[in-house]
Amino acid sequence: MDLDGQRRSDNLDDERGNGGGGRRTALGAGGVIVVLVVGSLLGADPRDLLRLVLDDATQPANTSGRRAPTDTDASKDLVAAVLGSTEDTWSARFQQGHSTYLPPHLVLFRDAIASACGQASSSTGPFYCPGDRKVYLDLGFFDELARRFHAPGDFAQAYVVAHEVGHHVQTLTGVEQKLRHAEQGLSAAERNALSVRLELQADCYAGLWAHDAQATRPFLQAGDVEEALTAASAIGDDRLQKQARGTVRPETFTHGTSAQRVRWFKTGFEQGSLAACDTFAPGAP
Repeated sequence: MDLDGQRRSDNLDDERGNGGGGRRTALGAGGVIVVLVVGSLLGADPRDLLRLVLDDATQPANTSGRRAPTDTDASKDLVAAVLGSTEDTWSARFQQGHSTYLPPHLVLFRDAIASACGQASSSTGPFYCPGDRKVYLDLGFFDELARRFHAPGDFAQAYVVAHEVGHHVQTLTGVEQKLRHAEQGLSAAERNALSVRLELQADCYAGLWAHDAQATRPFLQAGDVEEALTAASAIGDDRLQKQARGTVRPETFTHGTSAQRVRWFKTGFEQGSLAACDTFAPGAP
């Protein structure tokens, strides 16, 4: 991926040195119960969850000042460049619709962070918080992506950023709010099905960003698209559940299968159309 000459975003907030470390915050009895209940609804083994919670609570955060392998200025620069590219893409798209794109801030953190959506740790993974309209990312996740999920490469990392920005677009367009309203009174399985559609649309929006960015200023190199597809496949619900428990429960999916995530990214990338990213249409996903 060639990002030379790409504008770097000014909306990147580096909070890694602002006291996010220290010993991880203990959940307390109530928090443990919530984790166990939610995990059970998602099909996780409560014994495994309890072990993970207790392990995390007793492990000190890294306060030595040593950086994770990809916790580097190069990784930060890549994120800034991709974020700037998404701003250019979505600003143009919103302008076409006679609207103004208000870009999110992306917060880099280490170990733990407080957001409008609550306290989060690095184990949460990258996430978007509609409450403060910010993307949160621990750069150590890129190592996890390469090591645990076997999805290395700079475009795989770009896909992660673009996916989270896709959730911001959903907030600006009202999709996220409509989904939260529609969830009321639904069963857990029905809410999960809506969540899958939301996540797959963010995957499609990530593909749409790559389509527009490539058309504006070619930046993709051999193997880049394959990196993104590998990342999308690696974090499919079916694959993750199979790795974690050896079995798959589709009714607990919240992000979509590997095949679905790959298909919707490709849809956005190949068609470059907002209409093609309607994962809430009958018959989708």
